[in-house]
Amino acid sequence: MEPYILFSNTSRAIVFNMQTRAVQRMLDFDILCGREIPSVAAIVNPGNPGTHQAHWGKGELLIPIYSTIGEATQAHPDIDVMVNFASFRSAYPSTKEAILNDRIRVVAVIAEGVPERRARELAHLAKSKGKVIIGPATVGGIGAGTFKIGNTAGTLENIKEQRLYRRGSVGLVTKSGGLLNEMFNIVSHNTDGVFEGIAIGGDKFPGSSLLDHLLRYEANPKVKMLVALGELGGDEEYKVVEAMNKGLLTKPLVFWVMGTCSKVFPTEVQFGHAGAKAGSDKETADAKNAALKKAGAIIPSSFDALGDEIARTFLKLKDEGKIVPVKEPETLPNIPMDYADALKKGVIRKPTSFMTTISDDRGEEVNYAGYPISELIHNGKGIGDVISLLWFGRPFPKWAADFMEMVLMIVADHGPAVSGAHNAIIAARAGKDVISSLASGMLTIGPRFGGAIDDCAKFMNDARTRGLDPRGFVEEMKVKNILIPGIGHRVKSLENPDGRVTLLIEYARKNFPKTDTLDFAIGVQALTTQKKSNLILNVDGTIGVMMVDMLRSVGYYTDDEIKRIINDGYLNSFFVIGRSIGLIGHILDQKRNNQRLYRHPWEDILYMVDRKE
Repeated sequence: MEPYILFSNTSRAIVFNMQTRAVQRMLDFDILCGREIPSVAAIVNPGNPGTHQAHWGKGELLIPIYSTIGEATQAHPDIDVMVNFASFRSAYPSTKEAILNDRIRVVAVIAEGVPERRARELAHLAKSKGKVIIGPATVGGIGAGTFKIGNTAGTLENIKEQRLYRRGSVGLVTKSGGLLNEMFNIVSHNTDGVFEGIAIGGDKFPGSSLLDHLLRYEANPKVKMLVALGELGGDEEYKVVEAMNKGLLTKPLVFWVMGTCSKVFPTEVQFGHAGAKAGSDKETADAKNAALKKAGAIIPSSFDALGDEIARTFLKLKDEGKIVPVKEPETLPNIPMDYADALKKGVIRKPTSFMTTISDDRGEEVNYAGYPISELIHNGKGIGDVISLLWFGRPFPKWAADFMEMVLMIVADHGPAVSGAHNAIIAARAGKDVISSLASGMLTIGPRFGGAIDDCAKFMNDARTRGLDPRGFVEEMKVKNILIPGIGHRVKSLENPDGRVTLLIEYARKNFPKTDTLDFAIGVQALTTQKKSNLILNVDGTIGVMMVDMLRSVGYYTDDEIKRIINDGYLNSFFVIGRSIGLIGHILDQKRNNQRLYRHPWEDILYMVDRKE
């Protein structure tokens, strides 16, 4: 590639730091211009290697992320540009590293606030290496139809409007990044468009000057006219005057130095850029415009007249046959709009992936089913109230909330020998963490361990809904050959009742508005214990039928809704939450006592072998 051309349709770049939106805009520009390979070859994000998924037209691609510039260029030998989004603190070392890298020849430094001494050092180093720095404090630049630096030129709509998807005949350079888009607009509406446009940045010591880029355009036979935008302060524009006087710039140059309004202020004015401050009359915009005009540059009467002068110059070159206007492509590739942008503009709508009706954390504090946490705490609400809101979506009366808390206390632990506790203990002694050990124990919850809460509620609620009496229910389950869930205990019996069941029934009799399902279950117990005295209503069954009575008594639910609640596993969830309290206790007990598993648990198993002599 010729030294006077910064970018071609094969230029490949590193984007330094994670600027995913800028990366996507560069890739979309590539598709619009018909590039065959992405302009972004790699991302450098120090300390966080990996990959970044980005859109490539209607498809997608993975862009590798490296920790260092050296790793990126070694893996991608075709890289020749770096777009540096480093902060002003790290812009100097990262830019210096890029300049010293043999493969990188152009570095765009976006950061503002780079110390002047560092900026001058980088500029000198780049020139000594024959490389180009764009910036610091720049929005970048664009090689029309070939390559775009970061967010230069903005959205695809702007790029299409300004015809930046193909080469034009104008070489554009400006100090102001903020006015770069406006200059693209002016040039595109008064000529056949830009060949290349660069914003050098507004710092006092940019890495490359207005003159540097104008000389490149002068050397480029495809650039037929030059347009430049300067500003008051410094002596950059006088270097252009000197070059014109020496005959180094011969192509028509339309130039405007901004800041002519400064003369109306009674005192010296500092404009937006660090370098936009006139320290003497010579540095004023009027003085510079006059010097440029004297050297042969085309100077409009004002910024408003800049477009007219550009148009006159272009038409003159066209009439002389020096410019043959670029032919527009018949069609442009369609770049799909990003979902977030389309949603923001209101051109699409999409159903939510999931929804919640129980909580909302968008405000200053989280709401549980519409109730702020602070309100629950200040009003003395407990975990039962939180469960009623987060599980059932409604506030339950105090007797119901207290009952749910009572259930959690009663099911919290059944001792270390039950399967869930045993599994949790084994996992803890094997050195597993608390979460893994808890999961091991919780996985045993099912029809034979805790699941009777759901099943007892399901069968007995269904029987009552269908109008069966306890005897009819027992006979039906016998015909179906189904053991009645919630009935039976290994140890407890009529003669040795379960104290937990007694506590639950006493609470129900005292606090529940009605206990129809509990009464039905006790009627079933009266029949089953005639066969064996241990076929009593156990604690799981008692909780199950009392939950049905609670749901019927709170007044929120129909029969069908109660059936759905049972089938969805609401009731067994109480066993899950309560038992997790006990399981964690067993796990921490093992860790507290520094218990370890030094032999396989199956060594406790007696193996029965049928020996055949």
